[in-house]
Order: sequence, then C-alpha cells, then structure tokens
Amino acid sequence: MAISRLTHHISHQFDKELEDIRSKVLAMGGLVEDHLTRVLDALSKGDLEEAEYVAGSDYKVNALEVEIDDECTGILLRRQPAASDLRLVLSVSKIITDLERIGDEVEKVARIVVNFVTAGSPKSYYVGVLSMGHHVKRMLRAALDAFARMDSEAALVVSQEDPEVDKEMEAVMRQLITYMMEDPRSITRVLDAVLAVRAFERIGDHADNICENAIYLVEGKDVRHVRRDEIAEEFKRRRGEVQGPQTE
Repeated sequence: MAISRLTHHISHQFDKELEDIRSKVLAMGGLVEDHLTRVLDALSKGDLEEAEYVAGSDYKVNALEVEIDDECTGILLRRQPAASDLRLVLSVSKIITDLERIGDEVEKVARIVVNFVTAGSPKSYYVGVLSMGHHVKRMLRAALDAFARMDSEAALVVSQEDPEVDKEMEAVMRQLITYMMEDPRSITRVLDAVLAVRAFERIGDHADNICENAIYLVEGKDVRHVRRDEIAEEFKRRRGEVQGPQTE
C-alpha cells in the first residue's frame, strides 16, 4: 500500500503517522518471515545453532507488537480517524496480533527442531512437515504483499489456499501415524513432528487472517465469516465478468 493511496490530510504529521504504522507492520512481517525461513533451513539441514537462534529471538517480534500497538492507540486517541484511516489503524492492530502469534508458532517449531537434532530423529519424519512449512511461508509472504499493495483480489487468492493447507496437514498426519504404527519406539519423536505440523497449520490460519484484514482495509467489508467463492463472485461482478439475470 503506497502512501499515495492513503488519504492525504491537512496535517502532514497525521500522514506520517499512518505511513509509519504501515511501514512498521511490514517490518514486523519481514522479521517473522525471516524467523520462519531460518527455522525451515534449520529443519532441512539439522542446524542446531540456527534453531536455537530462532527459539531465543521471539522477544524481538513481541517488542514490535507492543510498539506498533502503542502507536495505533495514540492515533485513535489523538486523531479520532474515520473511514479508510480508521480501517488502516484497525487492520494494523489486528495484523500485528496475527504476526505475534505466528512468531509464537515459529518459536515452537524452533524448539522442536532442537529436539529433533539432539535426538537424531530420522529426516523421513520431517519431509512432509518441511513441505508444509514452505507452503505457509509462501502464503505469509503473499499475504503481506497484498496488504502492502492494498490489493484485495490478491489477498483473496492467498486466502483461498488455506483449505489446501488443511488438506496437506491431513496427508502429513496420516503419514506420521503410519510411522508410529510401524514402530512404536518412534512415537515420542514422531509426536514432535505432529506438533510442528499443527504449528504450521496455525501459521496458515494466521496468514489467512491477514488476508481478511487486507480485504477489509481496501473494501471496507468484513469477510471473516463469508465464503471465499462468494467474495470471488462479488469481485467478478464488479469487474463486469459475471452478468446478472437478464430480462426479455
């Protein structure tokens, strides 16, 4: 979302404050994405040092959430924004909550990777987990990009991937259960992989939430409980791609 697409005000300071929270939420998103990339690399390579770094770095994400939340509260109190300005502040406030929760899930996976490397778990346990992790990482990046560009249609496309993540999770879980049935001695180590799968599934959910807030910001429409195909049809009608019923 470029500053040119924000409402301009007589007070240039107000414009600066709005652009500041927008920039900071993207910086927070970049930090979370970096941690997710690092933990996936650690899982792929069995890198204990990298996993420990991520496990000990979540405080940076938490600090950004507090800082941005304070700024949003200050804008609401001082400026009493309306219309698109209010939607921006509310969207940012919700998105940073989702980013903080993604950070928590990434930290969990980092600690699981530490256990994985320390215990010498077979990499076969984590092939599906790793693939799922890369999927939700792509979702997160695309969701943040849709927010940055104020692109509601791109946000919808990303949001429509969430059911695919759920299907992927089910497939990986079936494989992990098979491992436990074949070798009961593997149960403890495979359960770590199960926890990682659940963490990645939640990251996908939070990326979906970010998309919902991007759509709300642009369209002024709360789509949290609206089917994605209904939103897609509405966008098509707006572009004139779907014709309404014709009368003779």
